[in-house]
Amino acid sequence: MRIIQQSAKEWKDWPRNIKLFFLANVLYQIGTGMFSVLYNLYIKGLGYPDAMNGTVVSVQSLATALLFIPIGFLGDRGSRKKILVVGALLSGIGLMARSMLESEFSMLGLAIFTGIFSSFFQVLAIPFLAENTKKTYRMRIFSLHASLVLAAQVLGGMGGGFLADFIQIFGIEQVLSLKIVLMIGGACTFSAFIPLLFTNDSKIQETVMPEPSNISERIKTSTTKSDFKIIGQFAVAQLLIGLGSGLVVPYLNLYFTNRFSVSLSAVGILISLGQVMTIVSMLIGPFLVNKVGAVRAVVSFQILSLPFLLLTGFTNIFGVAAIGFLFRQALMNAANPIQSSILIDRIPDHRRGIANSFTQTAFMLGWATMGPVQAMLVTTYGNYWGYAITFCITGTLYVASSLLYFWMFRERNKQMDNSLSTTAL
Repeated sequence: MRIIQQSAKEWKDWPRNIKLFFLANVLYQIGTGMFSVLYNLYIKGLGYPDAMNGTVVSVQSLATALLFIPIGFLGDRGSRKKILVVGALLSGIGLMARSMLESEFSMLGLAIFTGIFSSFFQVLAIPFLAENTKKTYRMRIFSLHASLVLAAQVLGGMGGGFLADFIQIFGIEQVLSLKIVLMIGGACTFSAFIPLLFTNDSKIQETVMPEPSNISERIKTSTTKSDFKIIGQFAVAQLLIGLGSGLVVPYLNLYFTNRFSVSLSAVGILISLGQVMTIVSMLIGPFLVNKVGAVRAVVSFQILSLPFLLLTGFTNIFGVAAIGFLFRQALMNAANPIQSSILIDRIPDHRRGIANSFTQTAFMLGWATMGPVQAMLVTTYGNYWGYAITFCITGTLYVASSLLYFWMFRERNKQMDNSLSTTAL
């Protein structure tokens, strides 16, 4: 509550670009939130096998991943505002088309189309916020941004589930009700371009204290040589997280409906509650960073999520699975804005777009490759052991990523401290 109150007081002083971007992101995420909860249920309602869901997720994720690096380069060299406007417009058009078309060819084609243009927002959101925010406020802005994204997805996911069930009360069949809700979601995403039109390409200028020439030159040389090494380290850690997430996260609603036979409303409420808990944990994140440091905070959140992940995968009791899901969701995702801040602080402005695109590409490549694997495991081993195996594999990958992340950046910090001590002497 203290963070919320403090942020509310600071809202008037925030740059106009930040306010407009937050408004645009709310609209964008409401629409994508509806799709994330309901679209695979829509595919299932049309009579397609579960493998079709895996294929759609994979081709969309692959298309997004392939565009990350080009969009990162374009954003670093051109107008991030214009790219974001185009991304919102065409993402919305693609989502509205997906709500109407039912053939396998159109589903796969439009999954590629929306995957391409959703990359615009995913790559450029963090660099856009960074260039419009002073360094001292970035951690808070990134945490609030991530929380706002999830809050909008809560509204979209929960509202979409309720609306679909409500429409069915009037005798409208399930597939048609899902079509209507998905069309509304696509329209929300489309409208995100309007606030973005009123932003500009100006950047926050911060005063930099002059440094002695010999130290300044050493820092420039070191930065030039190490930027892509740092980017590569982040990318490897994100690849492991993407591989683990791709096995579980896109199919959580199918997991609950297949194993526990719950309603659309119940799935929407549960996933939305998971987002609410994540919002709270993200707001707490900056306090943990102040206590233990950014890298340790990331690793702590990720490791603490693992028992809840395994609990969700092995239980046959819906209440236990729901509690495990909620805590896993909150703890694992709470690390995301902290990781963004760590990356942005270690990379110069002219490489922030490409840095974010490389890490996003690594994550999405991992996500995209796991769809067929998940479908094969569930088809082969059934709704209990199939999901239990996928959750175990995901946990193993999360542990590997956390340990690697801690090792890479802890060692780097130690080297930097030694270097600074030598310079001081």
